[in-house]
Amino acid sequence: MAKAPAKPEAAAEPAAPRKSGKLLLIILILLVLVLIVVAAAVGVVVMMKSKGGNDAHGSEAAHAPAPPPPPAAVDLSKPPSFVTLEPFTVNLQRDEGDHYLQAVIVLRVADAKTAESLKGFMPEIRHRVNLLLSSKLPSELSSIDGRETLAIEIVDQSNDALGFPPPREASRRAAPTGPIQAVLFNSFIIQ
Repeated sequence: MAKAPAKPEAAAEPAAPRKSGKLLLIILILLVLVLIVVAAAVGVVVMMKSKGGNDAHGSEAAHAPAPPPPPAAVDLSKPPSFVTLEPFTVNLQRDEGDHYLQAVIVLRVADAKTAESLKGFMPEIRHRVNLLLSSKLPSELSSIDGRETLAIEIVDQSNDALGFPPPREASRRAAPTGPIQAVLFNSFIIQ
């Protein structure tokens, strides 16, 4: 009877290498799959970096203020035209008593043809500018920043009167969106 148990052990031993061989094959396949997934992830990261720039520089650039636009080249063969509006004298909103504003405003437009076509819209442009000026407090207009903001608002209101609505984004744009390019103050007196 001693020989009978030896045969099953001998039969069990050859089966063990087969199981370990299958286990080794499964581990090898899993290892290859993991390597393929890692290689695909690295490939995606490399493609994203090359498409969007470096992450370190890209995130810094997203938080850093945008550099100012390069100065526009002036084409001396096509000088801009200027349209001087009649002087405005308006009562300002009450801040600390009665104040009024007297201003001479000049609109810069692209060319003489545009300047000529503004004459038909002048009553509406003057009306909008008059309402805008009279809605301001003296303290809002006493600083240079306040006056620059007012100039941008006048450009927006004037272009809107011509059928060019102002942009909806909160940040100011570098170039105007209509025929009126800028507002210049030849005289600006608050009393």
